[in-house]
Amino acid sequence: MQVTNAQATKRTIRTLAVAALAAASALGPAACGGGPANGGSTGGAGGSSAGQASGPAKVAAVIKGLDNPFFQAMQKGIEEDSATAGVQTTVQAATSVTDTTGQADKLTGLAGQDYNCYVVNPISGTNLVQGIAQLAASGKTIVNIDSPVEPAAAQAANAKIATYIGTDNTAAGKTAAQELSKLLPSGGKVAVVGGIAGDVTSGDRVQGFTSGVAPNVAVVQAVAANWDRQEALTQATNILQAHPDIAGFFAANDDMGLGITRAVANAGKSGQVKVVSVDGNPDALAAVKSGELAATVAQYPYAIGQMGVDACRAAVSGATLPAKVDAPVALITKDNADQAIAAAPKPFAAYPNPFTALIKK
Repeated sequence: MQVTNAQATKRTIRTLAVAALAAASALGPAACGGGPANGGSTGGAGGSSAGQASGPAKVAAVIKGLDNPFFQAMQKGIEEDSATAGVQTTVQAATSVTDTTGQADKLTGLAGQDYNCYVVNPISGTNLVQGIAQLAASGKTIVNIDSPVEPAAAQAANAKIATYIGTDNTAAGKTAAQELSKLLPSGGKVAVVGGIAGDVTSGDRVQGFTSGVAPNVAVVQAVAANWDRQEALTQATNILQAHPDIAGFFAANDDMGLGITRAVANAGKSGQVKVVSVDGNPDALAAVKSGELAATVAQYPYAIGQMGVDACRAAVSGATLPAKVDAPVALITKDNADQAIAAAPKPFAAYPNPFTALIKK
């Protein structure tokens, strides 16, 4: 069968995405989402029970740096759900999203206290493994949210995770691909702007996107912009010059998407070149409402934090937890941007939370 240039390009990008994922298998994700490290290792079929935990839930959460609005929303979800449920909870955060050692120290400092469930959002796939192993050895429940603990490292250290809660990033990328394909009914050339080369989250989103675009949409270039708005602006400017007939862009996060929209505006092509991204941060929601950004696939760190607390409540009550739970996402377009903005940081639509039904009164 004859293969067109567009098909060959798409196959090449997909192959590179898969290769990047394989190369990154020993690395922790710099951004958000992924898969479970060791779910189901101590409990019944498909999940884990609370081990030695008993009595009311007392939760300690260790998350990434609050210099990022994503993790501010996560903290808010943890604290508000705890307050509503009457759960004693403490939240500690790294000083920044790169403070791997400081985050590990915070978990170690909490380990000697009388919490019976720990919610962890590791900066890398390995920086909290030793602390988790110590907690697991003492029978404490560990709930992994957002960024997964690296499976091989967790297994080697016997760092048992009761459940993992996070975004299905491949599905998020595919949703973005479907929306961009719909915005380009006649097809056309598009470019992909990923995060850090080799990063699992970026790789998953890129893979989901490249596998999900319509047959008449050709991915002509893929670059990394390190999750940075200014770098994405520079990369997109270069792409627009190299491919003046480019019809659209996919960005693996909103910050880069907003950098791309600035490049598109600078080129005098606002409204002509469609830009779709992932995250649903406040600036992106406003840009979707104004038409600057065509769409964003919104994640909900607030809900991820909330579900982390509910998982602890369920585990401590004696329930067996599912090994993996997908956090809610939503496609935000101009049609529902007002709803999303009004509800933020909470999801604007109902979403399944399997842990609420597992909490034994």
